[in-house]
Amino acid sequence: MIRKIFLAGFFVGMINLSSLQAQRISSWQVHTTGKGNFSIPMSINLDAVSFVPDSSLQLFETTGGKKTAVPFQIETEEGRRLCWLIEPARVATRSYELVKGKRENFAPSLQTPLEGGALTIMSGDKKLLRYHSETVYPPKGIDTAYKRSGFIHPLWTPNGEELTRINAPDHYHHWGLWNPWTHVLFEKDTVDFWNLKDRKGTVRFAGFASIADGPVYAGYQTLHQHIAFKKDGSEKNAINELQTVKIYRQQKDNDAYYIMDITVQLSCASASPVKLLEYRYGGLGIRATEAWNKDNSTIFTSEGKNRKEADGSTARWCVAEGQLNKQYGGLEMMSYPANYNYPEPLRIWPENMNNRGDVFLNFSPTKNKDWLLEPGKQYILKYRFLVFNNQLAKEKAEEAWQSFAHPPTVSFK
Repeated sequence: MIRKIFLAGFFVGMINLSSLQAQRISSWQVHTTGKGNFSIPMSINLDAVSFVPDSSLQLFETTGGKKTAVPFQIETEEGRRLCWLIEPARVATRSYELVKGKRENFAPSLQTPLEGGALTIMSGDKKLLRYHSETVYPPKGIDTAYKRSGFIHPLWTPNGEELTRINAPDHYHHWGLWNPWTHVLFEKDTVDFWNLKDRKGTVRFAGFASIADGPVYAGYQTLHQHIAFKKDGSEKNAINELQTVKIYRQQKDNDAYYIMDITVQLSCASASPVKLLEYRYGGLGIRATEAWNKDNSTIFTSEGKNRKEADGSTARWCVAEGQLNKQYGGLEMMSYPANYNYPEPLRIWPENMNNRGDVFLNFSPTKNKDWLLEPGKQYILKYRFLVFNNQLAKEKAEEAWQSFAHPPTVSFK
C-alpha cells in the first residue's frame, strides 16, 4: 500500500502580504453567480502556471483590498494540480493570487485512519464514510458466496445518521454503496459481478494507490478487480476499476452538508474485450438505510419525477431523503455530462418493495444499451454526492449539479 499525504498551506485570518516578503507568481479570477449556497471544489493546472516547488507556495484571495490565506492542496497523479474550495459569498468575481514565500504547515482538517481492514474519512471526531478493503462475510449461516470487499458502508449524514445498509435478508449481495455490473459478456461467457450467489463472478479490493489527508479534501484511490469465475473452475480478472473517492472540507460555520466525489475508471484487464450488456440495473448503486420506507422517505429527480415515476427515466441528478431516527437527512446523487449514455437511466425500487417500500437507487448507464470496453482504452464515470441534514429543495439540488457539471470559469490576469 502506498500512502500519500498531500501537504497544503493553511492559515485562517487576514494576512499582510508585504510582511511575508512574498513574490507574486500568478493571479486569476473565478466568475460565480454570487448567489451560491454550497462550496465549489476548484482546481488549476499548477505546472502550466509555475514550477516553483510546492513547499514555497501560498494562495490568497483578495476581497475589499484585503488578502486572506486560502487552504489549498496539490495533487500529483497527472502532473501537479492546485485544488481549493470556493466558499459561498455574495461576490460574483473572486480574485486569487499565488505567491512564492515562506510557507506554514498545518494539520489536515480531514483525516483518513485505516484500522481493522477499513478506512474511515473523518472531519474532526465526526465519521463521514467508511470504505472496506478487507473481505466482509455475511451473517453466520448465510452462504459465504455473498462475501465482498471494496465497498462503502456506512455513509453518514453530517449529523451521524447512517444512509446505507448491508446484509439485508432480502438481498445479501447488496453492499452499501458499491459498483458491480450485472450481465457482462467476457470470453464467450455471460458473467455476473452483482448477484454473488450465482457464483459467476465477484469484485475484490486489490490495493490502495493512494490515501490523502488535507485541508481541502480527504480520500483514497483504490483498485478493484472484477473477477470472472470460469466454467473450468479457474478465475480471470476481466475489468480493472480504479475508484477515486474524495470528501471535501465542510463549509466554515455550516456543517449541514458535505460534498463527495466518486470517479470510476474502467479498463480491460486482459487482451479480451468486455461488453457490459443491457440490463435493468448495474453500475453505481446504493442500498439505503433500513430506517426508510415508503411512508417516511421521498425520491425526486432533476426531471420532476417522483418515486412512482423515476424508475427507467433518465436524470441529471436524483435526491433521496427521509426520516432518520429523530432527525432527517439524505443525499443527492449527480451524474457528469461526459458519462456514458448521459443523461443516465435510473433504477429506483417501487414503493411496494418488500411490502415496506425499502429504498434502492442506481445510476445504470447500461439499463437500455450495451457498452463495449476495448483493450488498451480507459473509460471514465464521474459522480458527485451532496450529503445533507434536513431537506433539500429542488432549486438547491439543481445548483449543486450545475457547479459540478459546469464549474465556474477561471480567467488568468
